[in-house]
Amino acid sequence: MDYIGHYKKDAAEFDYFEERSGATEDDERRAREFILSKVRRNTYKIMDAGCGSAWAAKALIPEGKFIVSTDISQINVQKALQKTPSEKHCGVVCDSYSLPFKNSSFDCIIASEIIEHTVNPGIFVQCLAEAVKPDGKLIISTPYKEKIAYSLCIHCNQKTPHNAHIHSFDENMLADFGINAKTKHSRYSLFGNKYLIFGRTYVILKFFPFSLWKLIDAFFNKTLGKPAHILIEYFK
Repeated sequence: MDYIGHYKKDAAEFDYFEERSGATEDDERRAREFILSKVRRNTYKIMDAGCGSAWAAKALIPEGKFIVSTDISQINVQKALQKTPSEKHCGVVCDSYSLPFKNSSFDCIIASEIIEHTVNPGIFVQCLAEAVKPDGKLIISTPYKEKIAYSLCIHCNQKTPHNAHIHSFDENMLADFGINAKTKHSRYSLFGNKYLIFGRTYVILKFFPFSLWKLIDAFFNKTLGKPAHILIEYFK
């Protein structure tokens, strides 16, 4: 699997910085708010692995954080730096399986909706965890218990997963990755209730502050189930 070539071409063909709308935009916004709520206030040096649209840099630089946006595609890194220019923002083109940083380089690493695309997710966690300082944190979010849909590719006549998602995760699998990566412990959260998302409740809930939305979302997940996302924090 030529994943490097795939994601370089993916960045050239599709615009990660394109404006979203509707339920998709609101779901992404809430996921980002959820991730940001897990970043400690005293955290300074943060790596955004697979930076995509560089939303982390945009949100965290005004808080005085130093952000390293990494991506396997040069196009995404260049756009990230153009979108959020700052002396506290640098970009690095690299593969997360072979990071060009010393071990224990970052206070925190964020990998949002990336692990489901990786060839070997366990090694992915291990490589990122090695770059986190002692007492630091690795934050990963991904779809929860996703039922991966496939299409038959017209070019190669093979089954192709939608959105290039090649793995599905639950809390036990993700916790095991942390154990294998020799992190101290992990903690997971479920969020983004599917009933609220597909019921288009964002039309009303988009006006709610994150703290109130989080309570409503947690209530629906507890009573009806069907969370769309899982976030796991690995503590070094």
